Amino acid sequence: MNGGRPSRPPVARCFQSVGLTPAEHRDDFVRAARKTGRESVANEPGSYRFEVIADETDPDLFYLNEVYADLDAFNTHADGPYFSAFFAEASAYAEGPKWLMRGTLVGDGVA
Repeated sequence: MNGGRPSRPPVARCFQSVGLTPAEHRDDFVRAARKTGRESVANEPGSYRFEVIADETDPDLFYLNEVYADLDAFNTHADGPYFSAFFAEASAYAEGPKWLMRGTLVGDGVA
């Protein structure tokens, strides 16, 4: 319990970078990544967030910020049709993903 509220379930998070080569596929990448995010969050139980973030200084570098209910939800996403379709398209012009962070939210009960 957390202040009278039930404690939250584990939350799996990952943060990745993806670079584009050649750069003319920027719009293609953004479209495909945002579509993957929308479809994943709408249709995959436990998919909470999928954000596409453009780097502040490099127009060909993007970050994917993903949040899942737990590791099982992430694995369901990684084995699912939206993930596969995204990489089938983006692998022609995207380098990555490079894992920058992968972990689970630490709850209040941990010292």
